[in-house]
Amino acid sequence: MSRIEFIVATAIILFIAFCMGWFANWLVHRFTRVAQADVDQLERMGQELHEAEETRDQAITYLQQREAELSNQLSQTEAELAAAMEGLRDARYEAEELRTHVSRMQQQT
Repeated sequence: MSRIEFIVATAIILFIAFCMGWFANWLVHRFTRVAQADVDQLERMGQELHEAEETRDQAITYLQQREAELSNQLSQTEAELAAAMEGLRDARYEAEELRTHVSRMQQQT
């Protein structure tokens, strides 16, 4: 084999190897390419997830506000109950004093 034949054979082998590599790369990209429909579906799912997170955040904020309102209302109701109980206690004490006073007045007469 002469030097020219060796160079031509090497060039042909390298060209064939290049073509096989290019074809293999084309096949890999052809089968692993993501379809536009899949990309659109992923974008839609991402948007829905974002909207769900916003809705969740709004619900959490609403629940926190509602809990604060209910806690405030409960505190006010407890304060009113304590005041009413104190008033009832005073009224019972006064009623007992009046009964005692009336019974003394009846025994004196």
